[in-house]
Amino acid sequence: MVTNNYNILLDVILPEKTKMVLIKTIKVLLNRQFPQSFLIKRPLWGTIAFFIILFLFVVVYQPLRIHGARSFSLSFTMLFYCLLVSVGVFVVSSIIKRTNCFSKDDMWSVSKELFSIISVLAFIGITAYFAGFLMEYQDSRWNHATFFDSFSRSVLIGLIPVLIPSLLNIRYAFTPEIFREYQFESQNRHDEKTEKLIKIESKAKKEELSFLPDEFVYAESEGNYVVFHLIKQDKLIEVIIRNSINEIEHQLSVIPYFMRAHRAYIINLKRVISTKGNSLGYQLKLKGTNQIIPVSRAKTSIFDNLIKQFLLSIHN
Repeated sequence: MVTNNYNILLDVILPEKTKMVLIKTIKVLLNRQFPQSFLIKRPLWGTIAFFIILFLFVVVYQPLRIHGARSFSLSFTMLFYCLLVSVGVFVVSSIIKRTNCFSKDDMWSVSKELFSIISVLAFIGITAYFAGFLMEYQDSRWNHATFFDSFSRSVLIGLIPVLIPSLLNIRYAFTPEIFREYQFESQNRHDEKTEKLIKIESKAKKEELSFLPDEFVYAESEGNYVVFHLIKQDKLIEVIIRNSINEIEHQLSVIPYFMRAHRAYIINLKRVISTKGNSLGYQLKLKGTNQIIPVSRAKTSIFDNLIKQFLLSIHN
């Protein structure tokens, strides 16, 4: 009965069309690309930074009337708590980083950022509560009231060091997206016959791959292998070579319009059809494939400069 009344009230306040728009807006916001928190991206260094900020904060400001345990000083008590809590933070951030759906920083979103924040704060509260059994008198701790009091206080204190990386990243998340289209296909046709073959060797030098520069679409790293996507006789083919993407990048560095756009991708700038994205990174469409190729945030400025230089070289 209460649920029905609530639904009726909600329908009066928010018409169906408004609710649909609101739900869609929330979904878009949650799925929006967001920079991965430093705590998740680099669990060890992120935890060290978390520990330093947390310890200085509780010792200097002494929030929520915190005090020393038993006969220990406030500084020693907080040092002990901060160390144990930081261990918990390192564990949960490492678990999140190694989970398949959370491991790729270029696929990070607002929803994943919120999940990681909630998970870290929950671990802070739980770890602080059990750490109290080593510092406080145990007889008075094993009850719901103490748990919720310890949990809530720890979460409130931990909010600042946990949220700092996310707050710093907000400026990147809500920059407007850009969309650009390019047309490179008609340029340098007269040079195709004079292009030299590129020869790629495997790590053990047991395999060799040869192709013309214009046949190259992109290369993708897959573990200890690199998959080359090439256009041969107007068909897209895949050739696998056992080697690292770093070594392949070195072998392809003689071609000025080949670029390492991402830790896992090398692209042919001549085949870029369009770019979409913002300062967090781009998504590229390449001629000859339906695969969307990412450009990492660290590579966006390099990509922009190379594209500009390439366009200038075409028109000159």
